[in-house]
Amino acid sequence: MLGVFSSSIVEPPEELVAAGCRTPSPKITAAALVKRFLAGNPSAVSTQVGDHVQLAYTHHNQSPLHPRSFGVKDEIFCLFEGALDNLGSLKQQYGLPGKSANEEVLVIEAYKTLRDRAPYPPNHVVGHLLGNFAFIVFDNSTSTLFVATDQFGKVPLYWGITADGYVAFADDADLLNAVFGCFYSTAVGELRSYEHPKNKITAVPATEEEIWGAKFMVT
Repeated sequence: MLGVFSSSIVEPPEELVAAGCRTPSPKITAAALVKRFLAGNPSAVSTQVGDHVQLAYTHHNQSPLHPRSFGVKDEIFCLFEGALDNLGSLKQQYGLPGKSANEEVLVIEAYKTLRDRAPYPPNHVVGHLLGNFAFIVFDNSTSTLFVATDQFGKVPLYWGITADGYVAFADDADLLNAVFGCFYSTAVGELRSYEHPKNKITAVPATEEEIWGAKFMVT
């Protein structure tokens, strides 16, 4: 899965920009990144949301244990990969119908709870999701981005910056550099850890010559 967002939606951290400048390989533009994803996945589907967001996903080569899915409700878009072990109990908690609610619908409802009951802590919402997963949520009505993985990083999620300053999140390590075990929300304004939501996550320069040149760790 792939989500690409302009700086009007999310401003890339200074560390990510600096890491991108250090890479020996020339970065590509956001449009070229999306084209590369679509070309490499013949069954891929892409969605343009306004002028500043593009989402894409594919079922090609997906793991049976970590299927990818896409949902939209009330102008909230969700890309989801993986599975929730407590989906049944969460359906009851959020009052969702038994058969029609899947993981991406559940995450959208959880996000709406976060949005409508502010200042409900984002880590509290995500912390109730049990299983192996990664997701990208974009609320078009408020231009809010919310990205997370499970706390053990069982489903990898990567991010990086394009040549034209877009921030991209993907599950493909060949496209982006790794970050896991944390969540990102534009409402919070920075990466936060599940276990230590008050601690800052900083960039640590990579020891190898990786594409984006840095990894993010809790400090």
